[in-house]
Amino acid sequence: MDFSFSPSEEKMRMELRRWLEENLPEGWLEGKTDLPEDPYERAKFLRQWQRKLYEGGWAGISWPKEYGGRGATLMEEVVYEQEMARVKAPPVLNVIGIYMVGPTLLQIGTEEQRKKYVPKILSGEEIWCQGYSEPNAGSDLAAIQTRAERKNGKWVIHGQKIWTSYARGADRCFLLARTENTGKKHEGITAFLVDMHQPGIETRPIHQMNDQRDFNEVYFNDAVAEDADVVGEVGDGWKVGLILLSHERVGIARWVFRLQGQFEELVAMTKRLKRNGRPLYEDPFVRQRLMDFYARTKAALFTYYRHLTKQLKTGRPGPEGSIDKLVSASLIQELTAYAVSLQGAYGPLWREDDLVGMGWQNAFLRAFGHSIEGGTSEIQKNIVAERLLGLPKDIKL
Repeated sequence: MDFSFSPSEEKMRMELRRWLEENLPEGWLEGKTDLPEDPYERAKFLRQWQRKLYEGGWAGISWPKEYGGRGATLMEEVVYEQEMARVKAPPVLNVIGIYMVGPTLLQIGTEEQRKKYVPKILSGEEIWCQGYSEPNAGSDLAAIQTRAERKNGKWVIHGQKIWTSYARGADRCFLLARTENTGKKHEGITAFLVDMHQPGIETRPIHQMNDQRDFNEVYFNDAVAEDADVVGEVGDGWKVGLILLSHERVGIARWVFRLQGQFEELVAMTKRLKRNGRPLYEDPFVRQRLMDFYARTKAALFTYYRHLTKQLKTGRPGPEGSIDKLVSASLIQELTAYAVSLQGAYGPLWREDDLVGMGWQNAFLRAFGHSIEGGTSEIQKNIVAERLLGLPKDIKL
């Protein structure tokens, strides 16, 4: 495998570096990377950052130019991810829109849908959420009960979704609903683009153990969608939903770049924290564990590159993304747990200071969600077993 980048890719890297130096929030490159604590102020800050990315041509860089993207190659997108991870750039607010809804609409949406939604996704003008999971339909997504019925020329939606990320501040929702009961649960599902600001939609935030409210319950009671809001064909929502999930896992696979930065943060913390007057970094047991994390984070990165090579050849993401998600989720959980444990008696305290660096406690608690979101680890293992190893499917009792 050739790990070098072409002259044009390196040229783009330097262009991006210059842009980041000029446009990152004041003090960011010097380590002042704190986001506003108030949720509304944080959302405002991140929306402004995404708008700046969009105006600079650095939002959705692989998307076609006619829809506001940069038309970059897949390898140029890798360079972009590397550089954003290097400077620990502010996170993308419109995660669902950028990594899932937008690519899905570009692949199978109508021209009207692309022109209407894609530019606003890139600019952050419209924030999206994803209406998939329900109280009795999580990993078994095809068991959804939310219904959409045709009445007076519109689709009327009833039902409940749960664990809906960013729904509280979302403008629109990519929703799966049952439009027909054929007796086969994978049939009769339709994908809709739903306006979240209409009457008949109630959002209830879920208070998480890291004191955030990113996840939500969403109730639909006589909410409506137009025919123009249907993605793909009526009743073909299962296929549409899987297309979105394939793009989601490609986005999640990029956790490997975040992992490299977290490992560097961990090493830096061991050089600042002391035990018996000596930096933890000099402790042989700590160094042994750091080497283990170094080897595994690099292995995760190179495995991602191997899967990327296959995608370059086939032109589409494959089931290999499930491996990337499994490995990254597990490593993030282990690494953040170890970082908290190294703080000893101070580990249970909610802290972020010059000594420990980034907020490890928050990162540790949030890491539990990584093995659930985007398809649980159990589902990812089934995908790897069936679609990559050729093993038989689970026996349904």
